[in-house]
Amino acid sequence: MRLFNFSQEINYKNELLAGLTVAMTMIPESLSFAILAGLSPLTGLYAAFMMGLVTAVFGGRPGMVSGGAGATIVVLIALIQSHGIEYLLATVILAGIFQMLVGFFKLGKFVRLIPQPVMYGFLNGLAVIIFMAQVKQFKITDANGAVSWLQGTPLYIMTGLTVLTVAIVYFFPKITKAIPASLVAIITIFALVLGCNINTKTVSDIAHVSGSLPNFHIPNIPFSLETLQIIFPYALIMAGVGLIESLLTLSMVDEITNSKGNTNKESVAQGLANVTNGFFGGMGGCAMVAQTLVNINAGSRARLSGIIASVTILIIILVGAPFIEKIPMAALVGVMMMVSVSTFQWVSIRIVNKMPKSDIFVGITVALITIILHNLALAVLIGVVISALVFAWDNAKRIRARKHIDENGIKYYEIFGPLFFGSVTTFTDKFDPINDPDEVVIDFKESRIVDMSAINALDKLSKKYSQLNKQLHLRHLSEDCIKMLRNAEAVIEVNVQEDPTYKVMPEK
Repeated sequence: MRLFNFSQEINYKNELLAGLTVAMTMIPESLSFAILAGLSPLTGLYAAFMMGLVTAVFGGRPGMVSGGAGATIVVLIALIQSHGIEYLLATVILAGIFQMLVGFFKLGKFVRLIPQPVMYGFLNGLAVIIFMAQVKQFKITDANGAVSWLQGTPLYIMTGLTVLTVAIVYFFPKITKAIPASLVAIITIFALVLGCNINTKTVSDIAHVSGSLPNFHIPNIPFSLETLQIIFPYALIMAGVGLIESLLTLSMVDEITNSKGNTNKESVAQGLANVTNGFFGGMGGCAMVAQTLVNINAGSRARLSGIIASVTILIIILVGAPFIEKIPMAALVGVMMMVSVSTFQWVSIRIVNKMPKSDIFVGITVALITIILHNLALAVLIGVVISALVFAWDNAKRIRARKHIDENGIKYYEIFGPLFFGSVTTFTDKFDPINDPDEVVIDFKESRIVDMSAINALDKLSKKYSQLNKQLHLRHLSEDCIKMLRNAEAVIEVNVQEDPTYKVMPEK
């Protein structure tokens, strides 16, 4: 098995520094989502370690980063509140099995069905979510649990350190790209706060990260049909959400690095990582877009950085917690704000006046659903459905027929455009069985029979001509269209004219 991508020389320095930077940005996010779900902070860190390590080693896309992502844990909050962590762990295992099955049956390729406007909307909405999540760090919780915005000096300090972090991340690459700007910014702000004894919000204000190695544990739940009925729908949703976000992230990295990842291999790796999480006390997860962008922007192009990030998180859990807990949140906030800026697809704004109105609508809809509901899977699903309906409607309008009668009195209908559920009504309206001659030929040289609705329309049309004692022939069908009609002979009656010397549309 190849752990690294040897299609190009590995830059070990870039991989090491990128891995350390990714680890620093994964910790606060993993902690935040674990706490949001009512779980122990270590549950989130274990997920970051195990998801990151397994997918880095076995995944289908070097450079991708996976961890305890909020997209997957959010859909499980209701289950956690009603049934507890043991049911959560069982659900994560089952979701992992579903994801592995997707990879084994090579279904990951269907991510290619996601249109570009959906990708734009997904990434733009995600960029806004990442940015707004950082704004929330300007709030503080008092001893009574009340949440309020920072005010006065603490606000000025937090804002100033965040602006300084953003400036370093933006300007440092203009000086040198030998060291990741994000890591330089984190170290600089950490040194400034420590050296000047500045009182500001740190990682320890979110949670404590000290712990031990994760232990193997079989979820303590009844193994019964009733249990399966409880966890099955949650597992199915989690598997779908995780794969959609992971495979979209893979496609994004493909575009950035001008290389090709393996969607099926990534699906298996995501599933294996979640199964591991379920047996070792992690909350599960999927690919993390923001951290992946941090990794790619830091120069990583191989698997090594992901392994280093995961091992770093484990070391922090075991021995490095006192040090990491002192990192100023302003440094991490600034880094993630710059990630949100780079995540936003600014090109989608520049070309908006050149895009079809339907694509603009799809992009905006996906972005709004992502921002309002924080449900990436639902946003992408709705975007794909809208795009599919628009595509079907556009193709339904394109079907047309050219008619003529030859010297033998046979009438020909030459069909142009695909015949499918959206175009069958228009197709049927073009025929005149009552006034047509006794013999009619439908020529599919420039058309294609696509689905059962098309076959049913042909069957009804054939019966109309048959009732009038007229013959209807189909000509120039492609081999796959003929096969489809032959398979449906039990329910339809059509007369296909064999044309062994003529092939229209080859089978794909």
